Amino acid sequence: MDSVIFNILFLAVILMAIIFLIIGNKQNFGMTKKQKIMLVRILAATVILLVLQSLSAETFNKLDQFLFPSAGRWIRLLCYLIDYAIIGYDIIQKALKGIKNGQVFDENFLMAVATVGALSLAVYENGEYLEAIAVMLFYQVGEWFQRYAVGKSRRNISDIW
Repeated sequence: MDSVIFNILFLAVILMAIIFLIIGNKQNFGMTKKQKIMLVRILAATVILLVLQSLSAETFNKLDQFLFPSAGRWIRLLCYLIDYAIIGYDIIQKALKGIKNGQVFDENFLMAVATVGALSLAVYENGEYLEAIAVMLFYQVGEWFQRYAVGKSRRNISDIW
């Protein structure tokens, strides 16, 4: 049941990203280059996550016969880490910058700790990395909408003046 819900949510994110990318090419839509890049990252990470979710752990375990024992587990983890890097590297980067500047407990740090912790538990427990990456993905979707709304509001206010 959970996988059906995740699939519906992922398909909704893919559809949203494609629509905004198509509409975003219009000049009066007001999407910045940074927002377009983030939208492409969201789209790419969602598609990869949907593909990884459709591949079962047994599919990766078949690689054990060809490479070395537990190779499938490590390759699966690597695939999920690549997806995590696509969607979450800027949050991790901001969290490290916040630690360096002495502002440890900001939202970036907390999100990084939550998702890295969830990934670590998945490695230790059962290899279900989907939830950790989905949390980061949906956080980034929310951040994208917030940045877009703030930018649009600022442009509308500046047009009035």
